[in-house]
This record gives sequence, C-alpha cells and structure tokens, in this order.
Amino acid sequence: MASKKNVLGTELQVCCLDPITGFHRNGYCEMEGSDVGAHILCARVTKEFLEYSRAQGNDLSTANAEYGFPGLKPGDQWCLCASRWQQALEAGCAPPVVLEATHEYTLEYTSLKDLKEHAWKPEKAE
Repeated sequence: MASKKNVLGTELQVCCLDPITGFHRNGYCEMEGSDVGAHILCARVTKEFLEYSRAQGNDLSTANAEYGFPGLKPGDQWCLCASRWQQALEAGCAPPVVLEATHEYTLEYTSLKDLKEHAWKPEKAE
C-alpha cells in the first residue's frame, strides 16, 4: 500500500479541490506507481513560477478542456512534479509549498530544509 504521509511525517492532507488537483484528480498529491512525473508537491503557484513553467514547455496557465484542466492563476494550489519544483528552486522562482499536503516521497527530490524555507504561511486574520 502506498504511503499517505507528508514531508512532516503526519497524515497527508488535501492540497486543493478547487481547482481539483492530483494525478488522479482527487485533491491529493499522492505517490502512485502510474505517475511517472511524481506530482507529489503541493504548491501555491505564483506568477513567476507560472511564467517559468511556461518557458520550460509546460503551460499551466492555459485551460485544456480535453484533460479537464482549468488553467491556473497565482494563488491556486496544485500538485507539481517534485523535480520541476526543484528546478524552479535552482532558478530562483520556486513557489511556496504546503508542507502538510506534500507527499513524503518529495524528500527524494529536495531537502526538508529547502521545503521549510519555502513553506506557505497563510495570512493571519486580525
């Protein structure tokens, strides 16, 4: 049975249901054998990251009805390929990470230190 733990060692949380994300479109960044891209890192995408991804040949901003893909905008949460996030980190444009919704297997691609340094911190209501 596949692991359901996040990078913090606790139960993997939902990344996003609107737009619905995950390799199997169930909201989770799960590690599944059929997902060769390892869409296991939950990120809160930024304009800079979306531009970087487009420049790398993966346009995440444009909707693709054939795949039921709505197109992403800054602030959306999405399960990214762990290797793409690492590339973005090295290029200086890694988006914030939702640690509780990022699968523990992400640690095969990047360090917990780097993930924590880029952890998304929600604004606190005053």
